[in-house]
Amino acid sequence: MAAVVAIEWSWRRFEALSAGELYELMGLRQRVFVLEQRCAYVDADGLDPVAWHLLGRRGGELIAAARVFDRRPGGDGEASIGRVVVDRSARGAGIGRALMVEAIRRCGDVAPGRDVFIQAQAHLERFYGGLGFRRRSGPYLFDGIVHVDMTRGPGD
Repeated sequence: MAAVVAIEWSWRRFEALSAGELYELMGLRQRVFVLEQRCAYVDADGLDPVAWHLLGRRGGELIAAARVFDRRPGGDGEASIGRVVVDRSARGAGIGRALMVEAIRRCGDVAPGRDVFIQAQAHLERFYGGLGFRRRSGPYLFDGIVHVDMTRGPGD
């Protein structure tokens, strides 16, 4: 595995994203989720305006992102991380792990003491398990991809 390169993180509410940042973010998510993963779904699900957005740049280029909720919409009061995405060109260098570590840290800032919930693609269960997440559901189909629900306690 290649060494992790320096990532510049930015943390913004939706309304603080510039039009250019939003365009880049939506483009990254569409390239990975719609084109690469061949998953036709409505990305503009109405939740971006109530989320925090973690953006990772390398050399000025957006290569990683996640959205964070201090309270998961429709959940039991836990925080949530979703729309976790790393550009294909940046994979294999530990950026996905760095993104999740930063997102978990940010959950602790906006939702101290709360569990963190994720809907993980089932093939990434081991990756998320290495970050302290534990499975809490059986596999299910979500937007045509098998997922499992996972939770991480605040001290895990």
